[in-house]
Amino acid sequence: MVKFLRQFDPAKIKFLIFDLDGTLIDSRLDLIHSINAMLRHLGRPKLPGEVVASYVGDGAPMLVRRALGDPDDEKLVQEALEFFLAYYRIHKLDFTHVYPGIKESLSVLHTSGRKMAVLSNKPVHPSRAIVGALGLGEFFVKVYGGNSFPTKKPDPQGAKALLHESGHHANETLIIGDSSVDVLTARNSGIRACGVTYGFAPHTLQEAPPDVLLDEPGELKELFR
Repeated sequence: MVKFLRQFDPAKIKFLIFDLDGTLIDSRLDLIHSINAMLRHLGRPKLPGEVVASYVGDGAPMLVRRALGDPDDEKLVQEALEFFLAYYRIHKLDFTHVYPGIKESLSVLHTSGRKMAVLSNKPVHPSRAIVGALGLGEFFVKVYGGNSFPTKKPDPQGAKALLHESGHHANETLIIGDSSVDVLTARNSGIRACGVTYGFAPHTLQEAPPDVLLDEPGELKELFR
């Protein structure tokens, strides 16, 4: 169900900035398997899937650090990160898929003339590779990742760069994501936020409520009817 927490007119939205993991794609299993392969490589016990999924959203370095229990040993963290990235590069599309209803919604939005982009905290190369491999590339004018800029979400640098490059204003833009990181990115950028509750971290949307909530991927097109 589409639920407005703050009223605004969706008809005025001309530019949409999407999160990737937990918003457009379900990459949960490949991230879980890659983190547990990294832990196995280090001789550590694997983590439950729901725990790994709860660590996603702030980029690969933070995901690895959290999985290791936030150690002080920076050399260990770097070794673990390099293994994780190398493993994930190979296995990023083993189980990852587009959420049902997303392609239809993107097609409707694309046909309506709205511009769309991806701003993820996942590294940019796997982000672009996944978007392309899953047939989403035609919908987006830009795909940026967590290492595309000196800072990651919720810092507004990436969102502001997209506004500048697209020529759109903050008041005609919407950020769509599954966590408080995306909502805070929107707030820090002066942009409206849409939260999706079907993703990895819906509980965090209680901490930072968006302007509108969607429970199903297909509801995205309903928002703009």
